This record gives sequence, structure tokens and C-alpha cells, in this order.
Amino acid sequence: MALSIVEVLTRKQLKSWVDFPNKMYKKNPSFVPFMFNDEMDTFNKVKNPAYEFCETRLFLAYKDNKIVGRIGGLINHAANKKWNTNYIRFTRFDFIDDYEVSSALFNKVVEWGKERGYTGIIGPIGFTDMDHEGMLIEGFDEFNMSITFYNHPYYIEHMKKLGLEKEVDWVEYLLTVPDKVDEKYLKITKYLKERNGYELVVYNDRKVLAADAFEAFKVIDTSFSVLYGSVPLTDKVIEKALADYVPIVNIKYICSVKNKEGEIIGFGVLVPSIAKALKKSNGRLLPFGLFRMLKALKGKNEVLEMYFVAVKPCYQSKGIPAILMAHLLGVLIENGVKYCETGPELESNEAVQSMWKGLNVRNHKRRRCYKKQI
Repeated sequence: MALSIVEVLTRKQLKSWVDFPNKMYKKNPSFVPFMFNDEMDTFNKVKNPAYEFCETRLFLAYKDNKIVGRIGGLINHAANKKWNTNYIRFTRFDFIDDYEVSSALFNKVVEWGKERGYTGIIGPIGFTDMDHEGMLIEGFDEFNMSITFYNHPYYIEHMKKLGLEKEVDWVEYLLTVPDKVDEKYLKITKYLKERNGYELVVYNDRKVLAADAFEAFKVIDTSFSVLYGSVPLTDKVIEKALADYVPIVNIKYICSVKNKEGEIIGFGVLVPSIAKALKKSNGRLLPFGLFRMLKALKGKNEVLEMYFVAVKPCYQSKGIPAILMAHLLGVLIENGVKYCETGPELESNEAVQSMWKGLNVRNHKRRRCYKKQI
């Protein structure tokens, strides 16, 4: 069977590239597809403002006219400048269990990197810290989140054969919601609010959330700025995220903390899981996907995904996470939520992981970013 690698240059090819994992993993019970339209927009140079500081080239692998793999090469100029690195990135790397396929795809990205003068490659990692990152290396039998990659265990062996080594790992936790909020959270919240004039803000009006959201994303940007591979979020990137999420999120699971000057210093966003809805609709909005997702977001949902819990660096040791957690746990209990799943957290991020102390949590997944000198 002859193998060929084809660059994605047309919209039809992009649809096939985006859809490949949905077809390959369709019968896998742990796999959750991305929202198809969102992925198409992510790789649309007009619709994704991250292309102001990024370049991509996408490739498909064919055997006997059948797609057997895909990969994206990504140059993030902002990240290389910020971290003083000389890396090309790879993203959306999926393939059948055939080393000829994985190596041919990977080498296409390496060739492009060498042509452009880059000396190293890292991945899987995307455009910004809000993009999908990390290859699953533990937790293959766990149901995936709507915001993370899924992959077969055999990917790990392919990475080894390709000469890739660990760069960083992210861990994920499944939190079992308690029956009541721990008194220590409530006492800390009351003490800090009285002593420092902190205000917990809950959002009952989407317009009020929209007014605060840009400032809140600046807090997220600042708090995430020290994390691996992160880049400053441009105003256009933030505006795109707000346009995508503010109209549909369930605002009762969002809160912020403001100081006595009225500045947002902490922000928490939990989102009812749409993973089952995405799986049932195979990532499509039509004909019933949109209805299923809105039902998951607005109705009773036993599982929530933790998108962001961000605190300004100068406030991270001043109890703000406890204020956010006390409120959010209370809302989870009130609404009959059983589980809350964190997004990927760097294994070295002790500040975030300290938030789970005293709670019933299980480290159920691990993801890896690989590296190689080229």
C-alpha cells in the first residue's frame, strides 16, 4: 500500500482533516469529539485572531486513497519571543497504529521547521494556553472532557520511536462534590471579606457578566503568564473568546472577587459538561447537536468542567482561591452536581493543586508535551 502525505490547502481537505479523529475513534467509549464548527474556525486565518502571531501547515496521510493520519505544524512567534526559544510546534497529531504513517507525518513538520531555521520541536501544543494541549499518557479508560484531546495508548510508543522525550506533564483531577461546604472555607471567606474589603460577585445578569468579562480575561492572562508555553492574550483573542462563550455559559457557575477599589482580582468559571452531548452528536450542531448542548448547559447536569480559576499573582497567597471555592462548591451542592472535572494543570503547579487539599479528588488523567532537537 503506497503512502502519500498531502498538505491541506482547500476547505474540503480541512473538513477531512478536522473529521479524521471523529471517524477513527467513533466506537471508542472514552473519546469525545471537538465541536466541528469550532475546529474549522480555529484553523481559519480570518476567524482565528491567533494567526496574527502564528503560522500553520496541516497535513493528511493517505494509504490506498484512505485517510490514515493527520498532523498540524504550528509556528508561534509570540511564544518563541516570550520564552526565548527556537521551537516549531505540532498539534492535532492522530494516526493509525502504523509507524510509517506517524513518522512520515511528523517528518513533514520537522522538514518545515528546519526550512525555517528552527532547532527544536514541541507538542502537542496549540495556539495559546486556551487551546488543546498535551497527549494523553494515563487515563485511557476515563471519559474525556470537551476541551481535551483523546488518543490511543499506542501513541506513546510512536513518540518514543520518533525520538521524542518528556518536556512537561499536565494532570487532571475528578472532584466528588461534598455534601456541604467545609466550615474552614466559610470562615476564611468571612474573615477576608471583613478584613480586606473583598467582594464576591455573582452574576445574575448576562449583561453584567459581559461588562466584567474583558477585565476578568486579563486576570486569567496575567495569572497564566508564568505557565509553560503561554503567550499574552491579545485583545482580539480575548474578544473572540468572549463572543463564543458569554452568550451560552450558565452564569450561575461563574463568580469573581473584587478588591475594595473594585478591581477584579480573582475569577472562576465552571461549565456544565457538554461532553456527552458532543459524543452523541459526533461534534455536529445539526440536526440535534445544538439542542443537546444547550440542554446540557442550561439544564440539570451531574458533571461540570472547570475551565478557569484564576487569581492575580499578587493575591494568590491571600486566600482568594478559598473565597472562589467556597462559593462555587456551594453552588454545585445547591444544584445537585456530583462531580467537577479540572482541566489540565501543570504537574508543578502547586498553587492550583493546593486548592484540592481536604477534598475528595482523584488524579485520573495525565497528559504530556514532548520535545526533540531537530
